This record gives sequence, C-alpha cells and structure tokens, in this order.
Amino acid sequence: MNSTVALVLLIVAIVVIVGLCFYAWSLRKEVGRREAYRRDEDARAQQNSLDNLDYVASALVQEQVDITEGAWRCKVLLEIIDPSLTERTEFKAFAEHYSRTQHLNTHTARQQLSPRERMQEDKERLMVENEMRDAVLESARAVLKWRSQGSKALH
Repeated sequence: MNSTVALVLLIVAIVVIVGLCFYAWSLRKEVGRREAYRRDEDARAQQNSLDNLDYVASALVQEQVDITEGAWRCKVLLEIIDPSLTERTEFKAFAEHYSRTQHLNTHTARQQLSPRERMQEDKERLMVENEMRDAVLESARAVLKWRSQGSKALH
C-alpha cells in the first residue's frame, strides 16, 4: 500500500471518528434534555397532586364531599405524592376507611346492582362513614396543617 492510500484512509478514519463523536455528543445532549423534561413533568405532577389534596381535604373539612369519596381521594393522592404518607398516624384514617369500604361497588358496577343490593351497600357505607367521620375529618385537618408547612412538610 502506498503512502497516498494510507493518508486517504487515515483522513477518512479521522472524519468518521469526528462524525461519530459529534453524533454521540448530540445524543448525550438529547438525553439530558429529556431527563430535564421528565424531572419538570414529575415536579408538575407532584404539585398538581398536592394542590388536589388541598382541595379535597378542604372540601372534606367543610363537608362538601362525602366522607367515603373524600377519604378515598385523599388516600390515593397521598400515595401518589409519597406512599409512606398513608402510614403516618395522622393520615391513617383515610387508609382505614378505604380498607373498610373498598369492596363496595362504584360507577357502572353500582348501577348494575339491584335496588335492594344498592340499598344494602348504602347502609353499609353510611354505617362506616358514621363510625369514621370524626377520624377522617381529623385526618383532613391534619393534611391541611401539614400542607400549611410548605415544601419542608414532605420530608
């Protein structure tokens, strides 16, 4: 192989390596952009969940929502924000109410029940609501107090 061919091959190799380096750099830049976007989306979702928790807890305290619906929503929102939150003593009423009522039918399944079955489920739900009302409302007040502490309240 003569020196001209070797020089051309060297130049081609250098161009290919530089091109691959540029491509790798642009891919790394795209990964960084996507990670930043995901972090922003996670933060936005977290803030939306916190805002929704504020609304539901406030509606519970003002008794603008059924105890069962409010407890279920608060439990789910607390789990979305941080699953360990439902284990806190002051928020356990939501999880307890949920565990006592989760077997009850909702939405379409409830509509498919006979009037007698629906009345039986309503009776059971109201009984649990009466027993748990004070504890759930106290947990809702605890949520509002916890949220009033701001961002330091999460950890």
